[in-house]
Amino acid sequence: MNPKAEPIGDVERSRTATTEAVEDIHIPDGGYGWVCVACVATVNSFTWGVAASYGVYLAYYLSNNVFPEATALDYAFIGGLVFGAAMLSSTPATIAVRLWGIHPPMLLGIAFQTAGFVAASFATRIWQLYLSQGLLFGLGIGFIWIPSNPISSQWFARKRSLANGITSAGSGIGGVIFSFAVRASIEHVSLAWALRITGIVSGACNLAACIFLRSRNKAIKPSLRGFDFRLFRSQGVICLLAWGFFSLLGYVTILYSLSDFARSIGLSASQAATTTAALNGGTLIGRPLIGIMSDRYGRIKVAGYITTANAVFVFALWIPAQNWPLLLVFAVLSGATIGLFWGTISPLCAEVVGLKHLPSLLSLCWAIITLPTTFSEVIALKIRRPDSDREYLYPQIYAGLAYLVASIMMFRLWQIRDQFPIKH
Repeated sequence: MNPKAEPIGDVERSRTATTEAVEDIHIPDGGYGWVCVACVATVNSFTWGVAASYGVYLAYYLSNNVFPEATALDYAFIGGLVFGAAMLSSTPATIAVRLWGIHPPMLLGIAFQTAGFVAASFATRIWQLYLSQGLLFGLGIGFIWIPSNPISSQWFARKRSLANGITSAGSGIGGVIFSFAVRASIEHVSLAWALRITGIVSGACNLAACIFLRSRNKAIKPSLRGFDFRLFRSQGVICLLAWGFFSLLGYVTILYSLSDFARSIGLSASQAATTTAALNGGTLIGRPLIGIMSDRYGRIKVAGYITTANAVFVFALWIPAQNWPLLLVFAVLSGATIGLFWGTISPLCAEVVGLKHLPSLLSLCWAIITLPTTFSEVIALKIRRPDSDREYLYPQIYAGLAYLVASIMMFRLWQIRDQFPIKH
């Protein structure tokens, strides 16, 4: 067979297999790995899935003046602070894994997250919400999720993107559940009990996942460095980090703005919550399919095309959307694709630097994306025009352009992929 005629997917799978052979690491590609996939999917459901429901809280806060001294930017920053605190905790969480393994930092994170929601239920001032539903919840996500994120990649080689697609889809399951549950709890019980129920349920489910989760750090002996600046020698690393930075500017804007955007075009609170649920529901189908496509056609190539599609969806569907049916179409399609970063970043990092350097590059990723995840929704709400009949036009353009720049970064990464993995 002529090597030049070999499909790109087979080439990239061969490159991955070669990488593992060079590193002399046995990859089970299954077995107990599927239990770990289920555990990481559960973690995603009850960390990022819970975070995705903040759009419902945000719409409620904005329309009910819950904290009279608060502004719209306060509420937006609380949502961003969840992401920012989670990413800032990457270095201490990575160091904790190196010293004590994955379980102690995860247990600490479970305590943080549960306490954050319970404390938020008693908040009477906006600064208290900053500390509880913002900072404490964010730290909880970081210490739970960061130790667990690389584990699926440790158990799989050829099916790595599929495994990570399944685990990433867990956030969609949690997002759907909590989008409906939060709205129903607020309406039928109270805001305070909605927060308490969220904290208790998520804490119990994360604890169960933590108990059964097993890493392969002893076999792989990964470089667990908080900041390994040697990785910046690779142009591929720089392109990958830039892709993550810009794609998350768009992601956070859509994730948090969609519910209030629905309100701005005259939809009811129930329709707004359903729109958020549809966004998360798209994740259930989209992320595993993206994983299958990535394993078959090449992880970098698929990431480039999907990122471009995100920009197209914003300009072709979200900006023209002035009715619920079109908005639902956008919510499902974008929900299937905008979270591309979370489902593919671990396999992409493994492509670029190999398994041994995977935790270190992931730690750099979390640090780099702290700014876009913390401030993107703040920017979006700052540039919206509340007195206009197109209140969210500027945030929509901003999100679309962010995805467009991100796609350029990923296609550049595709151009230089033959340089991987880097060696030290």
